[in-house]
Amino acid sequence: MKYDGIILKFGELFLKGKNRYRFIDRCLLTVKNKLAAFPELKYHKDNDHINIFLNDIDHEPVLKQLDFVFGLHSYQLYSGCESEIESIKAMTLAVIKTIENDGKSIKILAKRSDKRFPLGSPQINQIVGNYIADNSCVPINLDKPDIKIKILVHTDRSYVVSREHPAAGGLPIGLNGKSLLMLSGGLDSPVAGYLMMKRGLQVEAVHFDSPPYTSPRARQKVLDIAEKLAHYMPNGRFVVYLVPFTSLQKEIFTHIPDSYGMTIMRRMMYRIAEGVARRINCQLLSNGESLGQVASQTPQSMYTINSVITMPTIRPVACMDKTEIIEVANRINTFDISIRPFEDCCTVFLPKSPATAPKIEKCTEYEKKFDWQPFIDSCITGVEKIVVEAGKPMLVDQDTSEEICALL
Repeated sequence: MKYDGIILKFGELFLKGKNRYRFIDRCLLTVKNKLAAFPELKYHKDNDHINIFLNDIDHEPVLKQLDFVFGLHSYQLYSGCESEIESIKAMTLAVIKTIENDGKSIKILAKRSDKRFPLGSPQINQIVGNYIADNSCVPINLDKPDIKIKILVHTDRSYVVSREHPAAGGLPIGLNGKSLLMLSGGLDSPVAGYLMMKRGLQVEAVHFDSPPYTSPRARQKVLDIAEKLAHYMPNGRFVVYLVPFTSLQKEIFTHIPDSYGMTIMRRMMYRIAEGVARRINCQLLSNGESLGQVASQTPQSMYTINSVITMPTIRPVACMDKTEIIEVANRINTFDISIRPFEDCCTVFLPKSPATAPKIEKCTEYEKKFDWQPFIDSCITGVEKIVVEAGKPMLVDQDTSEEICALL
């Protein structure tokens, strides 16, 4: 069926009080950015929705782009008509005729926004419902209909809504500040980044690169994940900061007992991430740590590791089961990338028996065995900034591309 437009309904924005219009404006700006390839579209914003006039544009590619916009609760596809009862009856019947042979039952639900309209919502429901019953073979079911046909009566125009889809939800990106995501090539951190963006945060990422211990294939994984996350950013770009971590990592596993190597390494990572975050004006760190998943993610480990910084750290997947994380990873198209068999710097040096309840005092004592601050400073100043654009995968090198293609 060809539709005249799409109504975008807001979710949590109704909670925002006096700041509501700031959120709506940001949401509209994001929508326009995502739909920049369709200059024929026209927009109208209201206090509880955005109306997109399609102007003969196919709705399907538009909906695909809207799936990447946070702050929207649902999409309603409609056909428009004059705001008078005969036009409403005729348009509703025309819409019903497109589903007449599907065997699905319907219910008419009218909402009269224009109180000057001479008929109330219950009267519209009855008049249109009787008209449909007399002029079509579609069964009407008031209790458990398969499809709800919504009639939205406004002053100048009325809309007959026959399709409604859930949207991404959450809040518009950028209105809650900025977070630096500690992005590995695994399953969890991309999902954490997605969930942070869903809560209205602009997200950039830091990745710890340790060549030659980690291969270009590991870096490729991260850049491919970044490309998937870029689709959700309002400008379609996702920034990754690559940290040259090799020298510091070698020092750690030269001077630190094996059981505490992972803990000390994570403490150094947190120091570096905080340093990078402050340079780029981030207010938060975030990562994919999940309680009890590995030795460094026990409550005691988290406490000991996190104690070296003052910046808040959010762990969106901390209380999610692995199956829940995998479900989100599949939905945002990062799962197949994350399971490629190329290790990051955390798994390359994984000790056989890491401490699961490390003590801050012992960490402080071990860290006195070498002068680590110059290495921290070198990592922070030596970061490489890479901007990945949605729809434009970035290849590390041709050999890497061919090996990944062979895996797939």
